[in-house]
Amino acid sequence: MTASTTVASRRGFLGTLRDVYHERTSFDFVGRSRLWLVLSGTLITVSVVALVVNGLNLGIDFEGGSQWDVAVAGRAAEVDDVRDVLEGTQAADAKVLVLTGGEDDSVRIQTEALTQGQRDAVTTALAEYAGIERSEVSFVEVGPTWGEQVTRKAVTALIFFFVLIAVYLTFRFEWRMALAALLAVVHDIVITTGVYAVTGFEVTPSTVVAFLTILGFSLYDTVVVCDKIIENTPSLGAERGDTYSAMVNRSMNQVLMRSINTTFVALLPVASLLVVGSGILGAVTLRDFALALFVGLAAGAYSSIFVAVPFLAWLKEREPRYVALRERAMAQRARSGPVAAPLHPAGEAPVERTLAPDAEPAPGAPPGPAVPATGSGITPRARRQRGRKRR
Repeated sequence: MTASTTVASRRGFLGTLRDVYHERTSFDFVGRSRLWLVLSGTLITVSVVALVVNGLNLGIDFEGGSQWDVAVAGRAAEVDDVRDVLEGTQAADAKVLVLTGGEDDSVRIQTEALTQGQRDAVTTALAEYAGIERSEVSFVEVGPTWGEQVTRKAVTALIFFFVLIAVYLTFRFEWRMALAALLAVVHDIVITTGVYAVTGFEVTPSTVVAFLTILGFSLYDTVVVCDKIIENTPSLGAERGDTYSAMVNRSMNQVLMRSINTTFVALLPVASLLVVGSGILGAVTLRDFALALFVGLAAGAYSSIFVAVPFLAWLKEREPRYVALRERAMAQRARSGPVAAPLHPAGEAPVERTLAPDAEPAPGAPPGPAVPATGSGITPRARRQRGRKRR
Protein backbone atom coordinates (compact mmCIF):
# COMPACT_ATOMS: atom_id res chain seq x y z
CA MET A 1 0.00 0.00 0.00
CA THR A 2 1.41 3.38 -1.00
CA ALA A 3 1.51 6.44 1.19
CA SER A 4 -1.17 8.21 -0.86
CA THR A 5 -3.47 5.19 -0.54
CA THR A 6 -2.91 5.15 3.21
CA VAL A 7 -3.78 8.84 3.48
CA ALA A 8 -6.90 8.37 1.34
CA SER A 9 -8.05 5.47 3.50
CA ARG A 10 -7.56 7.55 6.65
CA ARG A 11 -9.53 10.48 5.25
CA GLY A 12 -12.58 8.32 4.63
CA PHE A 13 -15.77 8.93 2.71
CA LEU A 14 -16.32 12.50 3.93
CA GLY A 15 -12.83 13.45 2.83
CA THR A 16 -13.57 12.07 -0.64
CA LEU A 17 -16.78 14.11 -0.79
CA ARG A 18 -14.84 17.24 0.13
CA ASP A 19 -12.36 16.50 -2.65
CA VAL A 20 -15.21 16.07 -5.14
CA TYR A 21 -16.78 19.35 -4.05
CA HIS A 22 -13.51 21.27 -4.30
CA GLU A 23 -12.52 19.50 -7.57
CA ARG A 24 -9.43 17.89 -6.07
CA THR A 25 -10.17 14.35 -7.23
CA SER A 26 -7.91 12.04 -9.21
CA PHE A 27 -10.20 9.11 -10.02
CA ASP A 28 -8.99 6.64 -12.63
CA PHE A 29 -12.07 6.41 -14.85
CA VAL A 30 -10.28 4.93 -17.87
CA GLY A 31 -8.21 2.45 -15.86
CA ARG A 32 -11.39 0.82 -14.52
CA SER A 33 -13.12 0.57 -17.88
CA ARG A 34 -13.51 -3.21 -17.53
CA LEU A 35 -15.61 -2.69 -14.41
CA TRP A 36 -17.86 -0.22 -16.22
CA LEU A 37 -18.08 -2.64 -19.17
CA VAL A 38 -19.27 -5.46 -16.92
CA LEU A 39 -21.83 -3.21 -15.22
CA SER A 40 -23.22 -1.79 -18.47
CA GLY A 41 -23.19 -5.22 -20.12
CA THR A 42 -25.22 -6.66 -17.25
CA LEU A 43 -27.81 -3.87 -17.43
CA ILE A 44 -28.12 -4.17 -21.20
CA THR A 45 -28.45 -7.96 -21.02
CA VAL A 46 -31.25 -7.71 -18.46
CA SER A 47 -33.00 -5.07 -20.58
CA VAL A 48 -32.81 -7.12 -23.79
CA VAL A 49 -34.04 -10.29 -22.05
CA ALA A 50 -36.96 -8.36 -20.51
CA LEU A 51 -37.85 -6.92 -23.92
CA VAL A 52 -37.82 -10.36 -25.54
CA VAL A 53 -39.72 -12.12 -22.74
CA ASN A 54 -42.15 -9.44 -21.53
CA GLY A 55 -42.23 -6.95 -24.37
CA LEU A 56 -43.53 -3.41 -23.93
CA ASN A 57 -46.92 -2.53 -22.50
CA LEU A 58 -48.01 -0.25 -25.35
CA GLY A 59 -50.77 2.20 -24.59
CA ILE A 60 -53.98 2.71 -26.49
CA ASP A 61 -52.39 5.45 -28.59
CA PHE A 62 -50.13 2.85 -30.20
CA GLU A 63 -52.42 -0.18 -30.43
CA GLY A 64 -55.81 1.46 -30.81
CA GLY A 65 -59.01 0.54 -28.96
CA SER A 66 -61.70 1.95 -26.68
CA GLN A 67 -61.19 3.91 -23.46
CA TRP A 68 -63.58 4.94 -20.67
CA ASP A 69 -62.90 7.40 -17.85
CA VAL A 70 -65.27 7.60 -14.91
CA ALA A 71 -65.09 9.51 -11.61
CA VAL A 72 -66.01 7.61 -8.45
CA ALA A 73 -67.02 9.99 -5.67
CA GLY A 74 -67.35 9.22 -1.99
CA ARG A 75 -65.33 5.99 -1.88
CA ALA A 76 -62.03 4.51 -2.96
CA ALA A 77 -62.13 2.62 -6.23
CA GLU A 78 -60.71 -0.90 -6.35
CA VAL A 79 -59.54 -2.68 -9.46
CA ASP A 80 -61.21 -5.95 -8.42
CA ASP A 81 -64.57 -4.21 -7.90
CA VAL A 82 -64.39 -2.66 -11.36
CA ARG A 83 -63.61 -6.03 -12.92
CA ASP A 84 -66.60 -7.58 -11.15
CA VAL A 85 -68.84 -4.91 -12.67
CA LEU A 86 -67.44 -5.56 -16.15
CA GLU A 87 -67.73 -9.34 -15.82
CA GLY A 88 -70.83 -9.64 -18.00
CA THR A 89 -69.54 -7.36 -20.78
CA GLN A 90 -66.97 -7.61 -23.56
CA ALA A 91 -64.57 -5.58 -21.40
CA ALA A 92 -64.07 -8.31 -18.78
CA ASP A 93 -60.38 -8.59 -19.69
CA ALA A 94 -59.84 -4.85 -20.07
CA LYS A 95 -56.95 -2.90 -18.59
CA VAL A 96 -58.16 -1.16 -15.44
CA LEU A 97 -56.22 1.76 -13.93
CA VAL A 98 -56.99 3.79 -10.81
CA LEU A 99 -55.72 7.25 -11.68
CA THR A 100 -56.11 9.13 -8.41
CA GLY A 101 -56.25 8.14 -4.78
CA GLY A 102 -58.31 9.33 -1.84
CA GLU A 103 -62.04 9.83 -1.60
CA ASP A 104 -62.55 10.94 -5.20
CA ASP A 105 -60.99 8.33 -7.44
CA SER A 106 -60.90 8.25 -11.21
CA VAL A 107 -60.93 4.94 -13.05
CA ARG A 108 -59.73 4.34 -16.61
CA ILE A 109 -60.70 1.26 -18.62
CA GLN A 110 -58.95 0.38 -21.87
CA THR A 111 -59.86 -2.48 -24.18
CA GLU A 112 -59.74 -3.43 -27.82
CA ALA A 113 -62.14 -1.87 -30.30
CA LEU A 114 -65.76 -2.87 -29.61
CA THR A 115 -69.01 -2.54 -31.47
CA GLN A 116 -71.58 0.11 -30.63
CA GLY A 117 -73.75 -2.27 -28.62
CA GLN A 118 -70.79 -3.62 -26.67
CA ARG A 119 -69.62 -0.08 -25.88
CA ASP A 120 -73.09 0.88 -24.61
CA ALA A 121 -73.14 -2.12 -22.28
CA VAL A 122 -69.77 -1.15 -20.77
CA THR A 123 -70.85 2.48 -20.38
CA THR A 124 -74.04 1.44 -18.56
CA ALA A 125 -72.15 -0.86 -16.20
CA LEU A 126 -69.62 1.84 -15.33
CA ALA A 127 -72.35 4.44 -14.75
CA GLU A 128 -74.14 2.10 -12.31
CA TYR A 129 -70.87 1.36 -10.51
CA ALA A 130 -70.04 5.05 -10.08
CA GLY A 131 -73.62 6.08 -9.33
CA ILE A 132 -73.75 8.66 -12.12
CA GLU A 133 -75.58 9.20 -15.41
CA ARG A 134 -74.36 7.51 -18.60
CA SER A 135 -73.62 10.90 -20.13
CA GLU A 136 -71.07 11.58 -17.37
CA VAL A 137 -68.95 8.62 -18.44
CA SER A 138 -66.15 9.82 -20.75
CA PHE A 139 -65.49 7.65 -23.79
CA VAL A 140 -62.93 7.86 -26.60
CA GLU A 141 -62.05 5.47 -29.36
CA VAL A 142 -58.59 5.42 -30.95
CA GLY A 143 -58.10 3.68 -34.27
CA PRO A 144 -54.98 1.70 -35.18
CA THR A 145 -54.08 4.34 -37.77
CA TRP A 146 -53.40 6.86 -35.02
CA GLY A 147 -51.07 4.44 -33.24
CA GLU A 148 -49.18 3.76 -36.45
CA GLN A 149 -48.74 7.48 -37.07
CA VAL A 150 -47.39 8.03 -33.56
CA THR A 151 -44.94 5.15 -33.94
CA ARG A 152 -43.78 6.25 -37.37
CA LYS A 153 -43.23 9.84 -36.29
CA ALA A 154 -41.33 8.71 -33.19
CA VAL A 155 -38.99 6.53 -35.25
CA THR A 156 -38.50 9.30 -37.82
CA ALA A 157 -37.65 11.81 -35.10
CA LEU A 158 -35.19 9.37 -33.55
CA ILE A 159 -33.37 8.72 -36.85
CA PHE A 160 -33.24 12.43 -37.68
CA PHE A 161 -31.87 13.11 -34.21
CA PHE A 162 -29.07 10.57 -34.59
CA VAL A 163 -28.04 11.82 -38.03
CA LEU A 164 -28.07 15.49 -37.01
CA ILE A 165 -26.07 14.86 -33.83
CA ALA A 166 -23.55 12.67 -35.63
CA VAL A 167 -22.92 15.37 -38.23
CA TYR A 168 -22.66 18.15 -35.65
CA LEU A 169 -20.28 16.29 -33.32
CA THR A 170 -18.11 15.18 -36.23
CA PHE A 171 -17.59 18.76 -37.41
CA ARG A 172 -17.44 20.23 -33.90
CA PHE A 173 -15.00 17.65 -32.54
CA GLU A 174 -14.19 14.50 -34.54
CA TRP A 175 -15.85 11.29 -35.66
CA ARG A 176 -14.46 9.28 -32.72
CA MET A 177 -16.11 11.59 -30.22
CA ALA A 178 -19.34 11.49 -32.23
CA LEU A 179 -19.24 7.68 -32.17
CA ALA A 180 -18.61 7.60 -28.42
CA ALA A 181 -21.49 10.04 -27.79
CA LEU A 182 -23.94 8.06 -29.93
CA LEU A 183 -22.89 4.83 -28.23
CA ALA A 184 -23.74 6.40 -24.87
CA VAL A 185 -27.14 7.50 -26.21
CA VAL A 186 -27.96 4.00 -27.47
CA HIS A 187 -26.85 2.67 -24.07
CA ASP A 188 -29.35 5.00 -22.35
CA ILE A 189 -32.22 4.11 -24.70
CA VAL A 190 -31.76 0.35 -24.23
CA ILE A 191 -31.60 0.59 -20.44
CA THR A 192 -34.59 2.94 -20.17
CA THR A 193 -36.64 0.73 -22.48
CA GLY A 194 -35.60 -2.28 -20.41
CA VAL A 195 -36.91 -0.62 -17.25
CA TYR A 196 -40.33 -0.28 -18.92
CA ALA A 197 -40.20 -3.93 -19.97
CA VAL A 198 -39.30 -5.06 -16.43
CA THR A 199 -41.85 -2.89 -14.60
CA GLY A 200 -44.65 -3.27 -17.16
CA PHE A 201 -45.43 0.46 -17.09
CA GLU A 202 -47.48 1.67 -20.03
CA VAL A 203 -45.70 3.27 -22.96
CA THR A 204 -47.59 6.39 -24.03
CA PRO A 205 -46.84 9.40 -26.25
CA SER A 206 -45.60 11.13 -23.08
CA THR A 207 -42.98 8.41 -22.82
CA VAL A 208 -41.80 9.19 -26.36
CA VAL A 209 -41.45 12.88 -25.48
CA ALA A 210 -39.47 11.89 -22.39
CA PHE A 211 -37.19 9.74 -24.55
CA LEU A 212 -36.30 12.68 -26.77
CA THR A 213 -35.60 14.78 -23.67
CA ILE A 214 -33.31 12.04 -22.38
CA LEU A 215 -31.28 12.05 -25.58
CA GLY A 216 -30.66 15.78 -25.36
CA PHE A 217 -29.52 15.63 -21.74
CA SER A 218 -27.23 12.66 -22.31
CA LEU A 219 -25.55 14.38 -25.23
CA TYR A 220 -25.19 17.64 -23.31
CA ASP A 221 -23.20 15.92 -20.56
CA THR A 222 -21.03 14.07 -23.08
CA VAL A 223 -20.32 17.24 -25.08
CA VAL A 224 -19.14 19.00 -21.91
CA VAL A 225 -16.65 16.20 -21.26
CA CYS A 226 -15.46 16.12 -24.87
CA ASP A 227 -15.00 19.88 -24.90
CA LYS A 228 -12.77 19.64 -21.83
CA ILE A 229 -10.73 16.88 -23.46
CA ILE A 230 -10.22 19.02 -26.56
CA GLU A 231 -9.13 21.90 -24.33
CA ASN A 232 -6.52 19.75 -22.55
CA THR A 233 -5.21 17.98 -25.66
CA PRO A 234 -2.56 20.65 -26.53
CA SER A 235 -0.91 20.11 -23.13
CA LEU A 236 -0.68 16.36 -23.70
CA GLY A 237 2.85 15.08 -23.15
CA ALA A 238 4.02 18.08 -21.15
CA GLU A 239 4.22 15.93 -18.02
CA ARG A 240 6.64 13.04 -17.67
CA GLY A 241 4.95 9.71 -18.38
CA ASP A 242 1.79 11.36 -19.75
CA THR A 243 -0.61 9.41 -21.98
CA TYR A 244 -3.92 10.12 -23.68
CA SER A 245 -5.79 8.08 -21.07
CA ALA A 246 -4.11 10.05 -18.28
CA MET A 247 -5.14 13.32 -19.92
CA VAL A 248 -8.73 12.03 -20.26
CA ASN A 249 -8.74 11.18 -16.56
CA ARG A 250 -7.58 14.72 -15.73
CA SER A 251 -10.31 16.18 -17.90
CA MET A 252 -12.99 14.02 -16.30
CA ASN A 253 -11.93 14.97 -12.79
CA GLN A 254 -12.05 18.64 -13.75
CA VAL A 255 -15.69 18.46 -14.90
CA LEU A 256 -16.88 15.81 -12.43
CA MET A 257 -18.45 18.27 -10.01
CA ARG A 258 -20.20 20.08 -12.84
CA SER A 259 -21.68 16.81 -14.10
CA ILE A 260 -22.85 15.85 -10.62
CA ASN A 261 -24.46 19.25 -10.03
CA THR A 262 -26.23 19.21 -13.39
CA THR A 263 -27.58 15.70 -12.87
CA PHE A 264 -28.67 16.34 -9.28
CA VAL A 265 -30.52 19.54 -10.15
CA ALA A 266 -32.25 17.83 -13.09
CA LEU A 267 -33.29 14.76 -11.05
CA LEU A 268 -34.84 16.71 -8.15
CA PRO A 269 -37.98 17.96 -10.00
CA VAL A 270 -38.34 14.65 -11.83
CA ALA A 271 -38.23 12.77 -8.52
CA SER A 272 -40.92 15.09 -7.17
CA LEU A 273 -43.10 14.21 -10.17
CA LEU A 274 -42.70 10.53 -9.37
CA VAL A 275 -43.24 10.80 -5.61
CA VAL A 276 -45.81 13.60 -5.41
CA GLY A 277 -47.46 13.46 -8.82
CA SER A 278 -47.69 9.70 -9.21
CA GLY A 279 -47.30 8.30 -5.71
CA ILE A 280 -49.45 10.78 -3.76
CA LEU A 281 -51.76 12.33 -6.33
CA GLY A 282 -52.00 9.19 -8.46
CA ALA A 283 -51.44 10.90 -11.80
CA VAL A 284 -50.54 8.02 -14.10
CA THR A 285 -49.75 10.34 -16.99
CA LEU A 286 -47.10 12.06 -14.87
CA ARG A 287 -45.75 8.69 -13.83
CA ASP A 288 -45.26 7.55 -17.43
CA PHE A 289 -43.44 10.76 -18.27
CA ALA A 290 -41.44 11.06 -15.04
CA LEU A 291 -40.24 7.45 -14.96
CA ALA A 292 -38.66 7.71 -18.41
CA LEU A 293 -37.05 11.01 -17.46
CA PHE A 294 -35.70 9.79 -14.13
CA VAL A 295 -34.16 6.58 -15.49
CA GLY A 296 -32.91 8.31 -18.63
CA LEU A 297 -31.28 11.22 -16.78
CA ALA A 298 -29.53 8.89 -14.35
CA ALA A 299 -28.40 6.59 -17.18
CA GLY A 300 -27.25 9.61 -19.22
CA ALA A 301 -25.08 10.92 -16.41
CA TYR A 302 -23.58 7.46 -15.94
CA SER A 303 -22.98 6.79 -19.64
CA SER A 304 -21.30 10.13 -20.33
CA ILE A 305 -18.66 9.36 -17.68
CA PHE A 306 -18.34 5.58 -17.65
CA VAL A 307 -19.27 4.62 -21.22
CA ALA A 308 -18.48 7.43 -23.65
CA VAL A 309 -15.17 8.54 -22.10
CA PRO A 310 -13.53 5.07 -21.71
CA PHE A 311 -14.66 4.14 -25.23
CA LEU A 312 -13.20 7.37 -26.61
CA ALA A 313 -9.90 6.73 -24.82
CA TRP A 314 -9.85 3.18 -26.23
CA LEU A 315 -10.31 4.53 -29.76
CA LYS A 316 -7.74 7.31 -29.44
CA GLU A 317 -5.10 5.06 -27.88
CA ARG A 318 -5.03 3.16 -31.21
CA GLU A 319 -3.77 6.21 -33.12
CA PRO A 320 -0.03 5.98 -33.96
CA ARG A 321 0.94 9.23 -32.20
CA TYR A 322 -0.74 8.18 -28.97
CA VAL A 323 0.68 4.67 -29.25
CA ALA A 324 4.15 6.24 -29.44
CA LEU A 325 3.34 8.47 -26.48
CA ARG A 326 2.28 5.49 -24.40
CA GLU A 327 5.39 3.52 -25.34
CA ARG A 328 7.57 6.49 -24.33
CA ALA A 329 5.76 6.74 -21.00
CA MET A 330 6.25 3.02 -20.36
CA ALA A 331 9.97 3.33 -21.17
CA GLN A 332 10.30 6.27 -18.80
CA ARG A 333 8.65 4.35 -16.01
CA ALA A 334 10.86 1.33 -16.67
CA ARG A 335 14.03 3.45 -16.46
CA SER A 336 12.98 5.22 -13.28
CA GLY A 337 12.23 1.93 -11.52
CA PRO A 338 10.06 1.49 -8.45
CA VAL A 339 9.85 4.47 -6.13
CA ALA A 340 10.70 3.68 -2.52
CA ALA A 341 8.16 4.64 0.10
CA PRO A 342 9.24 7.60 2.25
CA LEU A 343 10.44 6.90 5.78
CA HIS A 344 8.50 9.86 7.16
CA PRO A 345 4.68 9.90 7.34
CA ALA A 346 2.89 11.03 4.18
CA GLY A 347 2.24 14.74 4.13
CA GLU A 348 5.01 15.56 6.63
CA ALA A 349 8.44 16.93 5.73
CA PRO A 350 11.48 14.95 6.89
CA VAL A 351 13.14 16.40 9.98
CA GLU A 352 16.92 16.90 9.83
CA ARG A 353 18.55 15.47 12.93
CA THR A 354 21.96 16.62 14.27
CA LEU A 355 23.80 14.40 16.78
CA ALA A 356 27.01 14.96 18.63
CA PRO A 357 29.62 12.20 18.33
CA ASP A 358 28.91 10.84 21.78
CA ALA A 359 25.14 11.31 21.61
CA GLU A 360 22.79 8.31 21.47
CA PRO A 361 19.38 8.23 19.81
CA ALA A 362 16.33 8.19 22.02
CA PRO A 363 14.82 4.76 22.73
CA GLY A 364 12.54 3.67 19.85
CA ALA A 365 13.70 6.47 17.54
CA PRO A 366 14.54 5.44 13.93
CA PRO A 367 18.28 5.41 13.15
CA GLY A 368 19.59 8.39 11.20
CA PRO A 369 22.91 9.62 9.90
CA ALA A 370 24.95 11.22 12.67
CA VAL A 371 26.43 14.59 11.81
CA PRO A 372 29.63 15.48 13.64
CA ALA A 373 29.19 18.44 15.89
CA THR A 374 31.42 20.65 17.94
CA GLY A 375 30.66 22.04 21.32
CA SER A 376 28.86 24.95 19.74
CA GLY A 377 26.78 22.63 17.52
CA ILE A 378 28.45 23.86 14.28
CA THR A 379 30.22 21.39 12.02
CA PRO A 380 33.87 22.03 11.02
CA ARG A 381 32.88 22.49 7.38
CA ALA A 382 30.32 25.15 8.28
CA ARG A 383 32.93 26.88 10.49
CA ARG A 384 35.42 27.02 7.62
CA GLN A 385 32.83 28.47 5.27
CA ARG A 386 31.95 31.11 7.84
CA GLY A 387 35.64 32.05 8.19
CA ARG A 388 36.00 32.53 4.41
CA LYS A 389 33.02 34.87 4.32
CA ARG A 390 34.52 36.99 7.10
CA ARG A 391 37.84 37.33 5.23
